[in-house]
Amino acid sequence: MKSSFFHTAAQARPVLRRVGRHAGVVFAALAMLWSCTLWAAVQCTAHSGAQRQALVELYTSEGCSSCPPADQWLGEMGKTGGTDQQAHFIPLALHVDYWDSLGWHDRFAQHQFTERQQSLSERAGSHIVYTPEVAVGGFELRDWNSTAAFKSSVAKINAQPSGADIQLSLTPDSAGPTTADLDAHFTLPAGAGTQGVQAYVAVFENNLTSQVKAGENTGATLHHQFVVRQWLGPVPITDGQARITQKIALTPDVNVHGADPTGVVAFVQNSQGDILQALALPECH
Repeated sequence: MKSSFFHTAAQARPVLRRVGRHAGVVFAALAMLWSCTLWAAVQCTAHSGAQRQALVELYTSEGCSSCPPADQWLGEMGKTGGTDQQAHFIPLALHVDYWDSLGWHDRFAQHQFTERQQSLSERAGSHIVYTPEVAVGGFELRDWNSTAAFKSSVAKINAQPSGADIQLSLTPDSAGPTTADLDAHFTLPAGAGTQGVQAYVAVFENNLTSQVKAGENTGATLHHQFVVRQWLGPVPITDGQARITQKIALTPDVNVHGADPTGVVAFVQNSQGDILQALALPECH
């Protein structure tokens, strides 16, 4: 919006000189107010489609020596996740905390991600969690590092009709580009059962870097993409509707070197674990 304001001011200068200096000051003040109003009105939106997007979850940890290759894989595959004509998916990296007691504390780890992974394992009839683990559409995919197997799994999900409608919007604050109001609206098709259906929002960051000084990855420089920093939900869907609103930070954590601004992912999951629909919205100003 700044470039738009400066363009307007530049066009106005010849007129300001003809009407006088004081009028020019008043006009410039009005132009600034108009610019701020436009900034407040800016809104970035996304709306889910008729087919399902596959949510891809990587359970990982900086304390795990076998995780960096998986982190790299997610980053590379995620670059084409929305443009690959054969496989449309949305990547997220969820750092678990059960490695933290073994020499290195992962600053991106959250215990709720460990709990989510445990639920994933229990649905599969297992009581074992491990890293790296990949889930596609809510279920474990053991051969995720096979490109053919991964794309086949994603394509099967893409072929299914959407099980939910999702609308996402981010409205930057009028005070500046540091925070925004998030509004996520979830709707189930008419007649769909709502028992155990829940809505979620994840806020992620890209290009995160860590210098590991202990544990299995001692001395390594680790690079991460799509790291979930904030997790909202689960919010039950009742009467076919749910809504999540939250003010979120658009600038990266100043304590995390090299972090890029955030993006947002919203999804709907049923009690059996199926991701009924997912939607991503990159940060916008």
